[in-house]
Order: sequence, then C-alpha cells, then structure tokens
Amino acid sequence: MPEAAYIHPSAHVDPRAIVGPGSKVWINVQIREGAVIGSDCILSKDVYIDHAVTIGRGCKVQNSVSIYNGVTLGDAVFVGPNACFTNDKVPRADNPDWTVTPTDVGTGASIGANATIVCGVTIGEYAMVAAGAVVTRDVAPYTLVMGNPARAVGKVDAAGNRVTVDAPEGMD
Repeated sequence: MPEAAYIHPSAHVDPRAIVGPGSKVWINVQIREGAVIGSDCILSKDVYIDHAVTIGRGCKVQNSVSIYNGVTLGDAVFVGPNACFTNDKVPRADNPDWTVTPTDVGTGASIGANATIVCGVTIGEYAMVAAGAVVTRDVAPYTLVMGNPARAVGKVDAAGNRVTVDAPEGMD
C-alpha cells in the first residue's frame, strides 16, 4: 500500500487539489484548486502551484519556485530554486482579453536555478536548462540550453551528462 502524502502544517493545499501518495509538501507551500501533483514528488519551501497545474510523478520542485496555470510537468522533472514559469504573453494588470498560454515540460527534463520559462514553449524530454537561462522558444529533447535568451550549446543524455560540447548543425 502506498505511503500517504506528507503535508507540512504551514502548507496550504486547497481541498480541490490532488496530491499523490508518497509526495512531500514542505513549509509554506501553496497548492491551488484543481492542481494535480503526482506520486512521490517533493515540493520544497515556499513553492507556489497555481490552479489547474499538472505535475507528473517523481518530480522535485525546489525552494521558491512559482508554477502558474497552463504549465504541465512530465514525470521526473527537476526544477531548481527560484525558477519561474510565466503564463501570459502580454502581461498587464488589467487585460479583459487575457488567456493562458500553455507550457509543457517533458519527462526527465531539468530546469536550473533562477531560470525563467516564458510561456508557450515546449521543453523536450531529458532536456537541460542551465541556471539563469531565459527560455523563449522550444527546447528539443536531450538538448542543453543556456543564456539569455537561451541557446542550444550541446546535447545531454538521460542522466544529464553532456555528450556533445558544441551545438550540432541546425540545433539552434
């Protein structure tokens, strides 16, 4: 029988959210209505999960990450501290035409600390986004990107080890 999810007493989990068995929700985490957190995930201190976000199984989301409506994380995704996912292409305080722009992160992908993922992109499976990168366009599977704006600089294997040093022809 799977272990129940652990919810720290200071966390606020809306009763309409789903937190999978074996997951751990730590200090000051907020999970809004309709969010679905898979089994065996770790949501570290001060994480914010907006309504209708989907997080796959075995994900690790580190301190102070904000994941907004429209974002889907596949299984075994790592998100480093202070990373942020946006969901609005034209942010304004008052926009009656506002719509969510979806972002998808593939299985096994890794998002580095302080990275910003601009909405509307797909990050492929096992891709690696370097710390501080600003992702403004799709990232192919198994690709390492870095910089602002993020540029492909090589390929990685499923464990995150770099397997090429320079960006192959046509990769960027």
